[in-house]
Amino acid sequence: MIRAVLNADPRTGRRSPFTAAFLSLIFPGLGHVYARRYARALAFAAAPFLGLALLAGLLASSTTRDTLKVSVFAPSVLDLLLALDLLLFLYRLVAVVDAYRCAAVEVPEGAGRLGRPRVAVAPLSMAGLVAVILVMGMAHVALARYDRIAHDTIVAMTTDQPANPRASAALGASAAPSVPGATPQPQPTIIPWDGGRLNVLLVGVDQRPADRTFNTDTMIVASIDPATGQVSMFSIPRDFEQIPLPPSWPAAAYFGGVYPNKINSIWTFAEGAPDLFPGSDANRGVNALKGTIGYLLGIQIPYYVEVNFSGFREVVDTLGGATIDVQIPVTDYDYPTDNGRGAIKLYIPPGIQHMDGEEALAYARSRHATSDFDRSQRQQRVITSIRQQTDVLSFLDPNKLDALGRALRDAVHTDFPRDQLPQLVSLIEKTDTTNLHSYVFTPPDYAVQCPPAECVVHYWLHPNVTAIRQAVMQAFSSSPSLVESRTKLAAENARVLVENGSGVNGQATATAAYLTYLGLKAVVPSANGGRADRLDYANTVVTFYNGAEAKMPETVRVLQATFGVTIRTASDPTLGADVVVITGRRTPQLAVPGG
Repeated sequence: MIRAVLNADPRTGRRSPFTAAFLSLIFPGLGHVYARRYARALAFAAAPFLGLALLAGLLASSTTRDTLKVSVFAPSVLDLLLALDLLLFLYRLVAVVDAYRCAAVEVPEGAGRLGRPRVAVAPLSMAGLVAVILVMGMAHVALARYDRIAHDTIVAMTTDQPANPRASAALGASAAPSVPGATPQPQPTIIPWDGGRLNVLLVGVDQRPADRTFNTDTMIVASIDPATGQVSMFSIPRDFEQIPLPPSWPAAAYFGGVYPNKINSIWTFAEGAPDLFPGSDANRGVNALKGTIGYLLGIQIPYYVEVNFSGFREVVDTLGGATIDVQIPVTDYDYPTDNGRGAIKLYIPPGIQHMDGEEALAYARSRHATSDFDRSQRQQRVITSIRQQTDVLSFLDPNKLDALGRALRDAVHTDFPRDQLPQLVSLIEKTDTTNLHSYVFTPPDYAVQCPPAECVVHYWLHPNVTAIRQAVMQAFSSSPSLVESRTKLAAENARVLVENGSGVNGQATATAAYLTYLGLKAVVPSANGGRADRLDYANTVVTFYNGAEAKMPETVRVLQATFGVTIRTASDPTLGADVVVITGRRTPQLAVPGG
């Protein structure tokens, strides 16, 4: 009986149904070949062969391979893969059962679908068929499970929901002032990424289990240039106060143009101030943080990624830890813990250190024995180290997917468009972290620090907005010639006034911003609102005063190249500038890279 299950029966010449089913489990159609049903074998094998040929053709191109790999980060693609998995299971099930039946009966070729049964199926053979179906089904169930884990993780990370419901509930709408007669501000539109420079706000949330509210103690803007893969990172000190608010917000009018508290509190504050900040209850806090920091840096920040510190530990542990080059040892005799043990003594020696999640978090978070600026640099180092050591596609490793999915759902949230995640993953894969522009806005260059006596009671920093925006614009340049030109322009120190001679709204401001990006000290005069003597200029007019052109050859070259005009000269000893630029209708539209 057992031999009849596994092999052809030598007494009847009938093929083993179990063997036919097992062969079709390996590849549809093989069992039919074994059962001598060649036409049916060809019919069942045709579709898989065509599918494999198509896949091989697609994988022959490296570009297509990369596109297919990152496409699995789109929930719609994962839904499609789940449907294909189900269809493939049903197709293989039919192939297995049909091969089994073809081997179990003696039917002449072409005598009907199954012919007239002549031999009864043995119970042991039927048990073998059930085992084959169970093995095949378990494989497809495993694939479906991994598909759902990846799908649910992505959906959870990108769902429009409060990042910290406890904070919103605790604060309440009455915790912040309201503007008489004002209405809740509308929800800003999330603009799809157009493939250009990408600015993302990275937020680290320092929320311990007993806390009802939280502060955004880690704020880093990562800016990626898709053309070069170059990354610029800007750390915003949590002690920044008096940060300018976007003028269109009611909060700007209410507070006199600047946020009076520390920037790390604006998320929680805005949650309870629907009259002052734009957005819904789900995202008003992060909108306030993105908009304020973006206005400070002079760029648009459309997206954010929030990481909860407790979840960060689990992510790093699941990835196998992080190897970090500790350049300066970290000593903290009062490092707080979240496990009820209170403060501990922390020491991280210099050198290459392989850290688990707890150690990596402590390295990025410790601040008692070092400055907040040093901590910002360490946070950037942790981010770049993890990126250098982690292939983004390894997040789909079946051995890690379950644990990593749980960790990511608890630790990470973003408002990046869900259907564009494959493009984001592709961009991250191409980033060049070895060519990183790193900025921490420290005093005295980028901020004014509180006097020593006052710092003891209340530590604060007031940002130097002009210097910060200048640094951001310069960071976006990767051209050696532009860097050289900026050096020359800085030495010439030309004072440039930009006036609007066309009447085009915002033209003078945009032009001055671009000239500042190039390295010139360009401003729009406030006395006349930036208006020129008339508003019918056709072309740009660039005038050097009082012989400045002889001392400023690089300034002459840059302005002539930018506007495509020849400079003019004039004399006016009362003018407090070296150059006056008057825009016209044909002045080119100039935009600073990065927004």
